[in-house]
Amino acid sequence: MTEPLRVRCARRRVGALLPVALLLTAPLAPPTRAQKQPASAPAGPVLKHGDRVAITGDSITEQRIYSRFIEDYLLTCVPQLELSVVQLGWSGEKADGLAARLENDLLPFKPHVVTTCYGMNDGLYRPYEPEIGARYAAALRDSVQRLKAAGATVVVGSPGAVDTHTFRRPELAPTVYNDNLAHLRDIAREVARTAGMPFADVHQPMIDAMQAAKPVLGDAYHVCGGDGFHPAPNGHLVMAYALLKALRLDGQIGTVAVEMNGRPWKVATSDGHKVLSVADGDIELESTRYPFCFFGDEASPDGTRSILPYVPFNAELNRFMLRVRGLPAAGATVTWGAARKHFTRVQLEAGINLAAEYRDSPFADAFKSVDEAVARKQAFETSMVKEGLTWFRKFRELTDRDAEAEAALTKLRARVLEKHARLQAEVRALIVPVRHRLSLRADE
Repeated sequence: MTEPLRVRCARRRVGALLPVALLLTAPLAPPTRAQKQPASAPAGPVLKHGDRVAITGDSITEQRIYSRFIEDYLLTCVPQLELSVVQLGWSGEKADGLAARLENDLLPFKPHVVTTCYGMNDGLYRPYEPEIGARYAAALRDSVQRLKAAGATVVVGSPGAVDTHTFRRPELAPTVYNDNLAHLRDIAREVARTAGMPFADVHQPMIDAMQAAKPVLGDAYHVCGGDGFHPAPNGHLVMAYALLKALRLDGQIGTVAVEMNGRPWKVATSDGHKVLSVADGDIELESTRYPFCFFGDEASPDGTRSILPYVPFNAELNRFMLRVRGLPAAGATVTWGAARKHFTRVQLEAGINLAAEYRDSPFADAFKSVDEAVARKQAFETSMVKEGLTWFRKFRELTDRDAEAEAALTKLRARVLEKHARLQAEVRALIVPVRHRLSLRADE
């Protein structure tokens, strides 16, 4: 019997664990007493009110899909944090590319939190070699240390994975390259650990989702993209899940608790939601926190809905719970928006996740408006950096950092960032309270 991919990759890596640790530590100066015990990421939430979040990575980030999902989530699911987000992906980039453009492209945004997702290109599309790991470790560690010195928290993301069906290179089997990427994942984890930063394992959730989905939807259902490594929206949702989890978000979008004993019913809600009226089995609500919304059909990689059975996004990040006590029957039909479903009394007492149970959410239109505005803003960010700000480095060289030229560049940067701020404001203006209705009809 063929071994599962995960087992083969793990078996391949066993002999490389010690070399990985040596690669990470050898270039550093001898440790001081305080450095001898590696740091660990502090417990508790990563994000604080008003934080600026920067999302960095290679062409997979520049696709502006997982980055869009992350921004959608941070703006609509946890709006009380009042976060701002900038996407700074660069096609073809390796970890050393971020290190080279850190001062010019990233630090001017003064980010409080930075996510990285490098390694796909660092693996050089060949079997793993210690030299590959050494270069990746040195470049990644350099950026993390410099960002840490600038006061930022870095969520060190691993590379993702390649698809076991659509990644087709005669000289390189997908299992072999996934083994390479798994080595780089382990290095990224160690970089994060020694720097005391959060770590996001993007690789394993993509492997797990791929192994679970293909037996059901077929080998042609790609999780890592039609070309094998640039995911479609389904794979990007898995990536967003991994990075959002590393931000230590609790996933509790809201709770509606209904007590049916007595008239009128008693209805309580958590923060971000309020009851407008309760009458004749209907509960009118208004919410400023949205559950994350999905699109596409149940079998297409070009949407997010198809991957939901294979990644615990709803269970861990998207819980909008309805709990009902005192139901005077064995079950009830619950209508949310235009859709209705039947649940047993036991299910309703335990709580049902509206975001997971209902395919069509009453929040879908409002969420889509925000998502489209985020997409426009992130497209501007790509042009802003790749066709604008990055050239400032060259201009400084050409003018020998002349004071007058520096003043002009500073003014130009300010103008560009002003437009970026306007686009951020336009996105935020679209996050408006949503009114929605829950109707409960007990079985007769």
